[in-house]
Amino acid sequence: MERESIEMDVLFVGAGPASLSGALHLSRLVAEHNEAVGKGTRKGKSLGEIQIAVIEKGASVGSHILSGAVMDPKALKELIPDFLEQGAPVESPVKEDYFLYLTKTRAIKSPVTPPPLKNHGYYIVSLNKLTAWLGEKCEEAGVNIFPEFPGAEMLYDGQDRVVGVRTGDKGIDKEGRRRANFEPGVDILAKVTVLGEGPRGSLTKQLTNRLGLTEGREPQVYSLGVKELWELPDDRYPAGRVTHTLGYPSDANTYGGGWIYGMQNRIVNIGYVTGLDYQDPLLDPHAEFQRFKEHPHVAKLLEGGRMIRYGAKTIAAGGFYAIPQFHGDGFLLVGDSAGFLNAQRLKGIHTAIKSGMLAAQAIFEALLKEDYSKQQLKRYRQLIRESWITQELRRVRNFHAAFRHGRWLGLANAGLQFITGGRSWGLFDRASSEPGHEAMKQLKDYGYRGDDILQRYGKLKFDGKLTFNKVTDVYHAAVSHDEDQPAHLHVLDTNICSTRCAEEYGNPCQRFCPAAVYEMVEDGGGQRKLQINFSNCVHCKTCDIMDPYQIINWVTPEGGGGPEYKGM
Repeated sequence: MERESIEMDVLFVGAGPASLSGALHLSRLVAEHNEAVGKGTRKGKSLGEIQIAVIEKGASVGSHILSGAVMDPKALKELIPDFLEQGAPVESPVKEDYFLYLTKTRAIKSPVTPPPLKNHGYYIVSLNKLTAWLGEKCEEAGVNIFPEFPGAEMLYDGQDRVVGVRTGDKGIDKEGRRRANFEPGVDILAKVTVLGEGPRGSLTKQLTNRLGLTEGREPQVYSLGVKELWELPDDRYPAGRVTHTLGYPSDANTYGGGWIYGMQNRIVNIGYVTGLDYQDPLLDPHAEFQRFKEHPHVAKLLEGGRMIRYGAKTIAAGGFYAIPQFHGDGFLLVGDSAGFLNAQRLKGIHTAIKSGMLAAQAIFEALLKEDYSKQQLKRYRQLIRESWITQELRRVRNFHAAFRHGRWLGLANAGLQFITGGRSWGLFDRASSEPGHEAMKQLKDYGYRGDDILQRYGKLKFDGKLTFNKVTDVYHAAVSHDEDQPAHLHVLDTNICSTRCAEEYGNPCQRFCPAAVYEMVEDGGGQRKLQINFSNCVHCKTCDIMDPYQIINWVTPEGGGGPEYKGM
């Protein structure tokens, strides 16, 4: 097949805060250099017009961006010192912090907010709006932004150096045939390709498998955040109030916690995070969130309100020891693709923006030297190590590890490492010992027998007012996929689903997916088979992460499909 080739100097994949900040900062570095050379105040030669591109699989910049989110503004201040004066769309400065421990019926307010959860000086933001605003800044600076361009394949030369990305084909029907509107993907060639796809990016996964980027690192572990936006009937929860919770409904062996953020216009952002290294094969993160809302304290807050939006997204929570090799011949990793999130603070926007800026600095130096080798681009590693990103992540390097031993040891370890600057007991001195999906136990090993598979959430009812089933919630994520296209969720051996997986784990894909994508149905002959409702997919990547056999491969669907997280 003949494909069009587009030559760029630098290509950023994924229009998130890391890529957009990197593209904007790089464009400024180049412009400042060229201007200084032209005026004679800097030696060297002008770089001329450097073509910078950002490709995004969503229909627009920000449409696939979902976050809580409380933002530490330190990196944004470095990128745009007067970001407020320039109209950055923040919802509210944080005015109040609350930390609650939930039992089944009570909400116990902590007299002291844990230091990692103190948010004075931070802002509640809609990350969707913030990235859209950063996209506008990039376009004003001359950056080329291409929405509806999913990165489908990495491109290499004969020496395994990255030379660009191939975008996905359009107009393929579900049988794999070309439709009348068929358009082949294009090859976007670049001197440096920057992957900022977020957690478990499909291109990052390809690159990691090919080049062994995680060798010598601890396995990355993830958490899944499930959230809704609610419109309240009055001002009972003011803009600027931040609440974090621990305890109910998670059991003591499962990492989890809730949040409630007050936004403008009587909107509250409410959600629940579940660690994707849980043991119980019957656990359902979406159901955990619905049970969280049933707690008397939360239910009272939401009484009379109206759920208006839904979403789900994973975060990379492994921390310092799980960071992969993030540079190589012709490529860099930024933001969550590199695992730079601070899991203790539940914050990654600031580290994403900073990593994008440092990537831009390294690329700028490579452009000056016309050298895009791994040796030259290791400058990015040096910049990261000398930055506050490394200082911050080292101080919490053992945070997630202890929670593999239960809630109380995890909290004890978190307090200890706050005092010791990240040092911990020998039991907790690594991020994890296994990927999260390996922590899931089989039904028999967890103690389930027979009809027990129905019991964990047997009392949970979806009333359509406070609690909602997955299909209803997906509707409120404004998910849209052309159903006449190949499924972007590839199950490599479906026979496992109806045999081993059914017996050993009770088909957990039906539970860990927050969008009702996976369903076991009767095939007409008395056998159960897997049905994939891919049009429901909210692009959270949980299935790719949590499948116990690792036979699910999430690839990009046709460009423009997926959720529409406006305002979230």
